[in-house]
Amino acid sequence: MASIPGDLLYTEDHEYVRKGKGGGDPVEIGITDYAQGELGDIVYIELPKVGTKVGKHDVFGTIEAVKAVSELFSPIAGEVVAINDRLDKEPALVNSDPYGAGWMIKIKPSDPSEISGLMKSDAYAKHIAK
Repeated sequence: MASIPGDLLYTEDHEYVRKGKGGGDPVEIGITDYAQGELGDIVYIELPKVGTKVGKHDVFGTIEAVKAVSELFSPIAGEVVAINDRLDKEPALVNSDPYGAGWMIKIKPSDPSEISGLMKSDAYAKHIAK
């Protein structure tokens, strides 16, 4: 069974959002434990440059596993303010610690209210049980 932390929010595309302290603070984005399990061994991740602006549901990068290449979708609109540089040399962190060291980008939301439209952990659990 995939790990689904209760303090995160989720998308149907299997990205998660860890909210910042305040409403307009940057949020951390990565893929869920379920998603990394479906992909298998991650071998390469392409992330955007800091300063890139993304819209809600825009592709912000790609993730390559032994069996497939998948696009990564932004759960919210905003500006990329940080990327996880460790993933260049250690993409497998997404497999071993998707909710910790395997985070991908941080976005400063352009509309913090978009976050409220994401799924809570119980709704995401039902989504992946289908």
